[in-house]
Amino acid sequence: MRTILASVILSALLGAPLGAQTLSSPAPPASARRALTLAQAEALALKNNPQISMGKLRALAAHQYVREARSALLPNAYLSVTAVDSNPGSRLAAGGLNNPILFPRAAAGATASQLITDFGRSKNLLSSSASQASAEDQNSAATTAQIILAVDQSFYNVLDTQALVLVAQQTVDSRQLLVDKIKALTDAKLKSELDLSFASVDLERGKLLLLEARNNYQTSLAALSAILGYADEQDFQLVEEQAAVTPPELDVLPLIQQALEQRPEVLALQYQVQAAEKFSSAEYDLWRPTVSALGVVGEAPVRDNHIPNWYGAVGVNINIPVFYGSLFNARAKAADLQTEVNRQKLADLRNSIARDVRTSWQDTSRAYERLSVTRQLREQAALALDLAQSRYNLGLGSIVEFSQAELQKSEADIADTDAKYQYRLTQIVLAYTISSPK
Repeated sequence: MRTILASVILSALLGAPLGAQTLSSPAPPASARRALTLAQAEALALKNNPQISMGKLRALAAHQYVREARSALLPNAYLSVTAVDSNPGSRLAAGGLNNPILFPRAAAGATASQLITDFGRSKNLLSSSASQASAEDQNSAATTAQIILAVDQSFYNVLDTQALVLVAQQTVDSRQLLVDKIKALTDAKLKSELDLSFASVDLERGKLLLLEARNNYQTSLAALSAILGYADEQDFQLVEEQAAVTPPELDVLPLIQQALEQRPEVLALQYQVQAAEKFSSAEYDLWRPTVSALGVVGEAPVRDNHIPNWYGAVGVNINIPVFYGSLFNARAKAADLQTEVNRQKLADLRNSIARDVRTSWQDTSRAYERLSVTRQLREQAALALDLAQSRYNLGLGSIVEFSQAELQKSEADIADTDAKYQYRLTQIVLAYTISSPK
């Protein structure tokens, strides 16, 4: 009779599935949290993150160096105003090989010069600066891509940990409900203290799981706030965009080729190699002559009688290098070596990118396969929990069996929830490694 009564009470208290008895934690008011989509997060990072600004500023500075190099090909002109007073008959006796005669005067004039040719050196320097500026543009694009990657990863990490907090909270609520029911049965002498102890242990495990999940959520939220340019943690309410789950590419080779053609880091190093090659050519051009034109014109309203009231002259100057020790040879050799260094850096980067693409593709493939496994695991764990609960309700199973089934269900829920977001994260990393839109 006691066994029948216990079965009736157990059926009344434990008959409903634990999942249906889950209590949801109170959510904060919607007005207290700021809604944030992935696109808004990326826009905030592009606006606020200082690394983005630094990359753009470096690119702008590099383009000013191009203007600086181009100025060597343009005319130069300047105005001069000179006033001299001297003792009659003064001569410059030391300090230079120039006309030593000094005449009192006050004069003003203009001087203009123009490079006619240096046989390619200035043009090579200009091309080198232009390639370096293009490299900085690509470096800025690479920095932007890295920040966007970090934002996307942080965004989905927050979503992942937030979902795990909900799973942990549901686990605690269901286990608390079970403890309350078993305690009622224990008080009625229908269950032993051992059953209550096992249920209480499972409850405390669930609370520890909830504490860890909440800590991970706060950590991920702080990381997202920092990457968006905020000094303090922001309480965002992330808005998840629902997207269909698509399988990864079957062949990795086209992805590797795409990455080698589109990654801004590769393009930047290619431009740096071009810049080094042009600079090396410019260093060899140091041995070539330089031909330039010079013109002056002016007047001297206050002057000595030996000076006319105006002056003017034009001329062509040719400088031919003859001997500079080992300077030019050393500069040319150093430029050649730096060019080879850049080529080797490019080759190493290509190898690293090919490796990263292959690794990311494999991670994505494994994460996609894991989706079906964790989904089946969750379904089987739910079925096992239902069976264990039914056996426990009928007095055919022990609390140990029931607790084990409940633990497996919690682990399966966590694994399935985490698998969904981990697959999305691997897709984001793969899109970054091949420089492809998400």
